[in-house]
Amino acid sequence: MAAALAFGGGDALAAAKQTNRSKQKAAAEAERAALQQKLNALKRDIGQTESAREDAADTLAESEQAISNANRQLRELADETATTTAKITELSAERERLAATIASQKGQLAKLLREQYVAGNEDRIKLLLSGDNPNRINRDLQLMSYVSQAQARLIESLRTNLAAVETNQAEAQNARDELVEIAEEESQQKALLEQQKARHAALVANLSQKLDTQRKEVGRIERDEQRMGALVVRLNKLIEEQARAAAAEKARQERLAAQRAAKAKAEAEARALAAAKAKAERERLARERREQKSTEKPEPRIAQKPEPKPDTRPEAKPEPKIVQREPAKPEPREEPPARPADVALAPAAPAGAFASLKGQMRAPVSGRVAARFGSKRGDGPSWKGVFILAGEGTEIRSVAQGRVVFADWLRGFGNLIIVDHGGQYMSIYGNNQSLLKRVGDVVKGGDVIAAAGNSGGNEESGLYFELRHQGRAFDPAGWVKF
Repeated sequence: MAAALAFGGGDALAAAKQTNRSKQKAAAEAERAALQQKLNALKRDIGQTESAREDAADTLAESEQAISNANRQLRELADETATTTAKITELSAERERLAATIASQKGQLAKLLREQYVAGNEDRIKLLLSGDNPNRINRDLQLMSYVSQAQARLIESLRTNLAAVETNQAEAQNARDELVEIAEEESQQKALLEQQKARHAALVANLSQKLDTQRKEVGRIERDEQRMGALVVRLNKLIEEQARAAAAEKARQERLAAQRAAKAKAEAEARALAAAKAKAERERLARERREQKSTEKPEPRIAQKPEPKPDTRPEAKPEPKIVQREPAKPEPREEPPARPADVALAPAAPAGAFASLKGQMRAPVSGRVAARFGSKRGDGPSWKGVFILAGEGTEIRSVAQGRVVFADWLRGFGNLIIVDHGGQYMSIYGNNQSLLKRVGDVVKGGDVIAAAGNSGGNEESGLYFELRHQGRAFDPAGWVKF
């Protein structure tokens, strides 16, 4: 990073100005705000249906969310650092190439100007007054014209490359400013992460007995499952609404595109018709002139030319061209584009894509399966998913392509991330230490989406994993290779 920051020198005041990165980041946050409001309302709706009974794990929610957010920010900052450093390297190479090109062009231009100075500025005048063969003079003048055009092109190319150097320097400075910005944010996030980890450890120590007692309560497990079921049902409803909104937006765009195409076609046809009419008019006038000349008698060749008689024939005038104007059609009113939040949860994978992967998907994390779907949970209900033991911070990967539709803390499941795969299929990943993707993000199979942990008051570190179809949990064993 130090080498990248040293690229091309630096200005201490440059970091104070707003970079392209900070502008894009602010715009992205604004787009997520409306969607996050909908999801927060959804969570509140679920909470209102439960009793107000205190859950010890809720005390950990704030610190666990903060740890998750800090880890996600650090990961995003690391990715940004790599991208920005690569951009600076690319800009440096481009600057060197431009410098070599400019040096070469300056050399060529200096040579041309030197030759022109030695030859003098009166080459064309001397050539015209030389009395030489006219064909040779014409050829030499043409060659001089080619040389002048080449000089003009060389000067224009040189100007373009000099402007490109200025653009390159501005982009490089912006990239260096972004690296400074990223480094500052990274330092802040690391400090925040350490504070939240210490706070979380202290809370767990104080609540350890209460957490252990509540983990054994049968009613608590049932309430957790009901909460998950309610969340999935509401998410499915929201996804369907936004899928319809996405389809309506697509149809609107197609309709506008068809209107534009029809308008362009009508304008092209009108231009073609006008051109054809103009051509026909020119041909008619030419034909009339030819006919008029053919009727004129040739003058007799005599020594004494008689006085010409005045022509009493009326002068032929072209018929006036009548253009019938069609009534102007109203311009199609372009509707404003749909807000990003309105289609942020629309399915990213076509229906049927997930079902076609049955039996081929890899496990979301490597580790021992400690609990399987359908097995009893002590005296409580059976497991609706699987629990895979994994060390804290182990990468969790999406089992298939889809879109993140939930990424937040939920009682009983801690830091929870849900991926919608289309066709009303969902994969659910709970008890994570960190959620590394945001709501609305599109993921591919194998993408890292979270880091394993024991959030939500879980006793062991690992991943709770579910698959659901139409809101109902089903055994993932036949679908995923554990």
